[in-house]
Amino acid sequence: MAIANSELILNADGSIYHLNLLPDHISDTIITVGDPDRVAQVSRHFDSIETEISKREFVTHVGYYRGKRLTVVSTGIGTDNLDIVLNELDALVNIDFVTRQPLPIEEHIKLRIIRIGTSGTMQPDIPVGSHLVSEHAIGLESLMQFYPLVETGAEVEFATAVQQAVGLDYRPYCVLGSDLLREQLGVGMISGNTVTCPGFYGPQGRSLRLALRYPDLLERLRSVQYSNAEGTFRLTNFEMETAGYYALGRMLGHEVVSLNAIVANRATGEFAERPDQVVNDLIAKTLERL
Repeated sequence: MAIANSELILNADGSIYHLNLLPDHISDTIITVGDPDRVAQVSRHFDSIETEISKREFVTHVGYYRGKRLTVVSTGIGTDNLDIVLNELDALVNIDFVTRQPLPIEEHIKLRIIRIGTSGTMQPDIPVGSHLVSEHAIGLESLMQFYPLVETGAEVEFATAVQQAVGLDYRPYCVLGSDLLREQLGVGMISGNTVTCPGFYGPQGRSLRLALRYPDLLERLRSVQYSNAEGTFRLTNFEMETAGYYALGRMLGHEVVSLNAIVANRATGEFAERPDQVVNDLIAKTLERL
């Protein structure tokens, strides 16, 4: 059955509604960044750029780096934006826009999606300026209340440990990222478990003028230790997208990894003197490894 016009929304030129892209506009390897201005920070390394498209906060550059065709897309902040970006990227490769039919399962294209973003750590021994690859992501936001995410027993146990430590009224979700991309791109980086928050201030334990429901949130999250047959896991850092990437990636059948430039240490109160340099180093390192 064809997907209704109200569900798969296309622009007058046939491009997907929010991203404003046509299927030919993207490659099978996609780098995503939050900040629209950061797209150019990545594409300036390209040997050539064939496409530049922007709509709202979604900026896309497609080009070649050492002969490999790459796409860079900005997502904006938060898993609500990721719901748009990952669904529309998947639609570009796995739905026929003429017939409006999903491709047969055996023809599905698996994208490689690499998030490059900034993050703050909650652990005092993780230095500002370091690079961290997310193994698991714990979602404190509500996106997966609307999708049938299947978690492993270990993921449920890890998420339950977080719920109990913080005293949340609900169980977060937990998802393991791509082993393949983590092994390829995360060599020499700190391996961590990332907490994805629904905001930057209260949900990450920051208080300016408003009181917090969990004033000791950092201490509670730092105290989480989950052990299974594979080892003992602790939470390492905060940001606002990774769990959405990992959950949507799993359900849509794509390889996804999150690479984090650590620009703040919440335990010591430090912030990077040159945060852009920390990010630029991560961009260069990632491109070298693709």
